[in-house]
Amino acid sequence: MDDPLYDIVAPMDRADRVDLSFIVPLYNEAENLPELHQELSAAAKRLGRSYEMIFIDDGSSDNSWEVLKWLQKNDPLVRIVRLRKNFGQTAALAAGFDLAGGEIIVSLDADLQNDPADIPLLLAKIEAGFDLVSGWRKNRRDRFLSRRVPSAVANWLISRITRVRLHDYGCTLKAFRREVIKNIKLYGELHRFIPAIASHMGVSIAEVEVRHRPRKHGKSKYNIFRFTRVILDTLTVKFLLSYSTRPLQIFGIVGLVSGGLGFLISLWLSYQRLFLNKSLAERPLLFLGVLLIVVGFQFITLGLLAEIMVRAYHESSGKAIYFIREIIDSSEENRSSSDLP
Repeated sequence: MDDPLYDIVAPMDRADRVDLSFIVPLYNEAENLPELHQELSAAAKRLGRSYEMIFIDDGSSDNSWEVLKWLQKNDPLVRIVRLRKNFGQTAALAAGFDLAGGEIIVSLDADLQNDPADIPLLLAKIEAGFDLVSGWRKNRRDRFLSRRVPSAVANWLISRITRVRLHDYGCTLKAFRREVIKNIKLYGELHRFIPAIASHMGVSIAEVEVRHRPRKHGKSKYNIFRFTRVILDTLTVKFLLSYSTRPLQIFGIVGLVSGGLGFLISLWLSYQRLFLNKSLAERPLLFLGVLLIVVGFQFITLGLLAEIMVRAYHESSGKAIYFIREIIDSSEENRSSSDLP
């Protein structure tokens, strides 16, 4: 295998599967990690199943990695992964999904706003026959204008465009059957669209109400400017789900509309010139407007074509969207000891 990541990733795809894998991506959450580990361990033990906890440090600049090493030293069920830099939440989740050995995989945030005690609610839906269960933070504890309002608009827009009706696409607390999440390729910032992408595979999706707690430590990594990215990603997902295998359906319509408008304008101008004897040289704004419309269509279509190329590149080459610095789990020997920072 020529892939330099193979020696790191392949051994983690273990034959001795566990029942549950908990995936926790994090960035600068050192203060929250000990309490999160305690809550998650307590919730996992109450389930009475075999499990593992995988923490992915997405290039934190605080002492999160030192805290994770201390936790792993004292709990053999903890596996920790350190990415070489901050690749983003999508890449961190993808790393966790790739390394997970559980038959059911649960993801949650590291900021303590997701309550691990809600995990049984998700698992109950999985046991009822659903393939993917998403949390719904019905009573959110975030700022109204900067977080809740943009989130509500984004959720409505995503549901309408993708036709997968969920109240809360942004909730990281989700549960997946192994065969579902292992067949989803993530890149860019598409982690919030996993239910929509999975729906294209014909999986059954459920949503359950979960608690949402105020942030105790640290600060949110989100801001209102991310809303524009959500809009663009929504268009990307819609295109990939509906037109990636039949691009002529969209480009043909655009071409017909654009060409039809151009033909009608040309026909009207020809009529004015031939029968009304009006000069066309006195209408430069008309040419500017046509030029702007054509250029706009060109940019949109070029952007969509680029999305197809990126998707084809990642899926055909198998190139990872993250690079691991190191992995520590219970099988790792000669671990360096450290005290809790």
